[in-house]
Amino acid sequence: MPDVIEKLDHSLIQHGPDNDRIYLMKLAPEDAGALPARLKAMAEEKGYSKVFAKVPAGAEEGFLNVGFETEARAEGFFRGEQDAAFMGLFLKPWRRECGHAARVAAVVAAAKAKACPAPEIDFPDGYECRICEPTDVQAMAEVYRVVFESYPFPIHDPAYLAETMAEHIHYFGVWADGRLVGLSSCETDPAAKNVEMTDFAVLPDQRGKSLAVALLGRMEPFMREHDFRTAYTIARATSFGMNIAFARAGYAFGGTLINNTHISGGFESMNVWCKPLAEA
Repeated sequence: MPDVIEKLDHSLIQHGPDNDRIYLMKLAPEDAGALPARLKAMAEEKGYSKVFAKVPAGAEEGFLNVGFETEARAEGFFRGEQDAAFMGLFLKPWRRECGHAARVAAVVAAAKAKACPAPEIDFPDGYECRICEPTDVQAMAEVYRVVFESYPFPIHDPAYLAETMAEHIHYFGVWADGRLVGLSSCETDPAAKNVEMTDFAVLPDQRGKSLAVALLGRMEPFMREHDFRTAYTIARATSFGMNIAFARAGYAFGGTLINNTHISGGFESMNVWCKPLAEA
């Protein structure tokens, strides 16, 4: 059974055994005082090894007081005006140990070293990019099944893709000769005016063509036109390609979330990158 998304008091959380954690996705302001302790108690009761929370910087102290640590920050995360703290509470020792610390450090160093603006990259001739429609969800799920053995959200399920497409996620697809070969998504928070650039997946036989970079180049203008003010991503910390792509696109490194996500068959640390979308 996949992790569930539900309300805790007035706030939105995801939790379950797949990721072995509670993820505070959206903190309701009225819950800021009591929720940190409630999250800790719930995680202890269910035996989870981590609580991950995205909170306004103004609420950070309440989480620190019950044992959370600030793992990363994102500037202007809320409406382009207030920063976010990405916080972790580790309840089991193994969860705070990064098994690939040297590689993670090398990835961040390489990304920062290549952060100079890159030339715009478009799709190869014959490739079509467009926003996905409900009729695409079966093909989308198949791409995600091929690329990701496991994932923190049920993107292998066409029904989930259709539901989120109708609510708050814009999926972008790339087709070659009528076949869907690459995907990404813009997961929006309209109230906070931020968007997560995520769910990048390119079929193995299509890699090396910079399709993910070209997708990002289409996603940003679309979200800017819809008045979103901040874009961010939570990228696999051991992936040179994706971290360098975001650094070269002008995203600033915010920190590393240790053993945060169960993806492609195991727990992985994730890097936070953030960028203002407002025109200079």
